[in-house]
Amino acid sequence: MRFDVVILGGGIVGVALAARLAPHLNVALVEREPALGTMTTARSAAMFLPSYGGAAITPLTLASRTFLTEAPHAPGPLLKPRAALHIGRQPHLAAFDQACAAHLALQALTPHQAVALFPILRKSVIDGAWLETDAGDIDVAALLDLFRRMALDAGAHLLVDAGEVSPERRAGAWRIKSPQGELEAPIIVNAAGAWADSLAARCGVSPLGLTPMRRTVVLGAAVARDDFERWPILKDVRERYYFRPYHSALLVTPADAHPSPACDPAPDSADVARAVLRFETICDHRLTRIERRWAGLRTFAPDQAPVVGWSTEVEGYFWLAGLGGFGVQTAPAVGNLAASLILGRQLPSQLAECGVDPALYTAARLAA
Repeated sequence: MRFDVVILGGGIVGVALAARLAPHLNVALVEREPALGTMTTARSAAMFLPSYGGAAITPLTLASRTFLTEAPHAPGPLLKPRAALHIGRQPHLAAFDQACAAHLALQALTPHQAVALFPILRKSVIDGAWLETDAGDIDVAALLDLFRRMALDAGAHLLVDAGEVSPERRAGAWRIKSPQGELEAPIIVNAAGAWADSLAARCGVSPLGLTPMRRTVVLGAAVARDDFERWPILKDVRERYYFRPYHSALLVTPADAHPSPACDPAPDSADVARAVLRFETICDHRLTRIERRWAGLRTFAPDQAPVVGWSTEVEGYFWLAGLGGFGVQTAPAVGNLAASLILGRQLPSQLAECGVDPALYTAARLAA
């Protein structure tokens, strides 16, 4: 099967790229698992949080908002408003505001005002808070399915349950062997998430030092208050935890980040206990029953910025990796950015207006 581009990896960013490229090129997307978005995408906390991720992530998040709120043919709202309440002690509160000042307007709150928004918060554990109103909940399943339908409608070929692939470059083209057949294309895109560096090595490309980091999430019963579903995301300014309403349950994470091999991770019992302890220290509420727990991998480059761009070593090899835990909230912009680079087109104005700078994401920055 011959294509113009083969995308290796069917997480949400790989599918977003397929949706953007398929109207212009003959595209195949290959996913090793039985379904798209099985790993990190399926375990997302589903937050749209412009303050989250730092200077390289915020412009991509802001540039994704229009698609999330105005996407044509979406079955329903992809983004629903939910404020975020960033809490902490000084001087960390001031440092958080300074880090966000270039892109975001935050509202300063007293401890009393913060508790009014998140009533089980212990007022004694914070010096104040910042309220971020330009945040929300993303319908991850609907977003992934919209990208999938866009890709299919434009003629993309989606191959799932492909297992381990073996790419080889010969005579100016890539040949990708999988248990389900052989594909050929002049361009391959490495969108393999936690497996991106190992896939690079199989392609004869130097790994970039991408590190998968395990994070644990615990779901408990919803707080028995009529207004619980309207509570904001409660997040520590130092990212030691966040808590939030999530599908009629209470989501709690200690925001752990443990280096991990690429795998299907399981939650560690110590991290589950840490999540409960941090929640009960910060909030006046007992998490008496855990209804569900999971772990996911968030894969980072050494400088924490995504890698979106051409290899400097091997022709026809494109990186789409290192999205960390921010792939869902940035997928519309990252797919658009990657497509413009592959097609050799000018950066879309919407991305440029939000401050997206392609130079921040090149693989060349990590080659030194």
